[in-house]
Amino acid sequence: MQRHILASDRIHPAAQAIIASNHSDIVEEVQAAIAANAVVIVGMKQNPVPKKARKTLDARGTAYKYLEYGSYLNTWRRRNALKMWSGWPTFPMIFVKGTLIGGCEDMEKLIASGEFDRMMAA
Repeated sequence: MQRHILASDRIHPAAQAIIASNHSDIVEEVQAAIAANAVVIVGMKQNPVPKKARKTLDARGTAYKYLEYGSYLNTWRRRNALKMWSGWPTFPMIFVKGTLIGGCEDMEKLIASGEFDRMMAA
């Protein structure tokens, strides 16, 4: 399925510059973590689902990098830049070998099907 993204030729150059620089530091930090680690979980405080994802991987003995950005009470604009970049609407965002697999439930389904282990072995 193709993700719907506004075509670049439909965005004024001045707006493109704003979009490109919008909290680019947080996006670059996540990109660097993805490049350096087989599994990356991006989460936030007060949200129990990133904690559940981490516990699941801890129980399996799977190493991961965890990045945490703010809470429900702050930092939402910075987290929004990650949502715009990835297209994923919620936290956690879980990446395996550079591929966004979704959130905790998505990861659990991949683990149950054996796909998670196949991705890790690739």
